[in-house]
Amino acid sequence: KLPQLLKKDYLKRDFKMRYSTDWKDYELIDCSCGEKLERWTREILVRPDPQVIWKSEKEHRLWFQPSARYVRSKTGGGKWQVYKHIPSAWQVRYKDLTFNIKTMGFKHTGLFPEQAVNWDFTRELIKNSGRSDVKVLNLFAYTGAATVACLKEGASVVHVDASKGMTQWAKENAQASGVADGDVRWIVDDCMKFVKREIRRENNYDIIILDPPSYGRGPKGEIWHLEDSLYDFMVTVEQVLSDNPIAVILNSYTTGLSASVMKYILDDVVTKKRGGSTTADEIGLPVSSNGGVLPCGATAIWLAENIK
Repeated sequence: KLPQLLKKDYLKRDFKMRYSTDWKDYELIDCSCGEKLERWTREILVRPDPQVIWKSEKEHRLWFQPSARYVRSKTGGGKWQVYKHIPSAWQVRYKDLTFNIKTMGFKHTGLFPEQAVNWDFTRELIKNSGRSDVKVLNLFAYTGAATVACLKEGASVVHVDASKGMTQWAKENAQASGVADGDVRWIVDDCMKFVKREIRRENNYDIIILDPPSYGRGPKGEIWHLEDSLYDFMVTVEQVLSDNPIAVILNSYTTGLSASVMKYILDDVVTKKRGGSTTADEIGLPVSSNGGVLPCGATAIWLAENIK
């Protein structure tokens, strides 16, 4: 039971954590001392995670017998220490989606499993829209998990990422998931430049998904930080929403961009102009060894007024 003080009306309890419990090929087993212990199908990986600031005992036996561990260097970067043979690449499945993964530079595998809750949500939006021509714009689309999820529901997708290699990987994920023949355009380009061209072309979209990096470099080597650039970028992105839009889904892994900050931005840029409403929550991963949930970033979602 809550203490009486916490039941006061002036205390608005608006905290939520969204996560999927439907993973079979991925499991967050434990997390402690800046690391997380994970199972990717049969491979056991230990990877650093800055959110894990607690120092509970590492009691699970797999902490001491992983397939590989990513170890950060004191001078920056890091490398994988491989203890057992692992494939150069392998596949994981989530429901009817299949993704190719591998141990790659800077601790990544090419997939963010916490985003499964957003793949499910977006698929439900498309399915429940009653439309056969939903257009999706996926910006900073990486290896295309959200693209593949939308294609599974019959939406048309424009997938935009500045990396040719990541875009090729996304195409391979589409092939693995059986949606390579879907209505998709693969665009290798700077997202801001692409959106500005779409405004001039008068192209628009019903759902816009954004997963921008914390920082990046411009065409002339200039460095930009997401906290400084996101508001202006969202002002531009809003202009390619259709006249009958469904949603804007904004993800962030940047510490300075909390769920409430992103909600404020979407309310100011989209809700004021389009109506509807915005919600924002942390997303996470359930920890199988102790029943906890590891926070893994945040998502703000604007929904049009007619979307239930």
